[in-house]
Amino acid sequence: MNAETIIFFIAGLAAVVTAIIMITRKNPVISAIFLILNFFTVAVVYLLLKAQFIAIIQVLVYMGAIMVLFLFVIMLLNLREENKHPEEFSYKKITSILLSIMLFALLGLTVFFGFQMKEMSANAEKMGTAESLGKLLFTTYSYHVIAAGMLLLMAVIGAVMLAKKKFE
Repeated sequence: MNAETIIFFIAGLAAVVTAIIMITRKNPVISAIFLILNFFTVAVVYLLLKAQFIAIIQVLVYMGAIMVLFLFVIMLLNLREENKHPEEFSYKKITSILLSIMLFALLGLTVFFGFQMKEMSANAEKMGTAESLGKLLFTTYSYHVIAAGMLLLMAVIGAVMLAKKKFE
């Protein structure tokens, strides 16, 4: 085991731990802080997989813009401490427990079959660069990029129209 493998396991373990802590906290600000840590550890994993462009986008877009938006929404909602009520056993809890078990089984299978892979493809190092990603997005997937842009534009227009009706 070399240093790259050790860093990969540490970053992967840190990503899993921060994700679990993020979804188990009741305070949304603490959850947002652990989400930032999770984004950082995922960016480290991308760097180790030689996907430099995706790692930089992970840091700039997700840790920057998306987290500012999340924190803005958390502050806008002005959440207060809720009254402590004893939790009841409901169908939602049963469903969430079953889905969690299925998720961990899927993750276990992924880890099991992931260790059976012997070596990476020769093209794997070129796949994460900005040049190859840009070429692929604007040639093969150009229609999908335009459709995603139009969908985001419609979402922004809808949000502005809803906010305008609310204030009038």
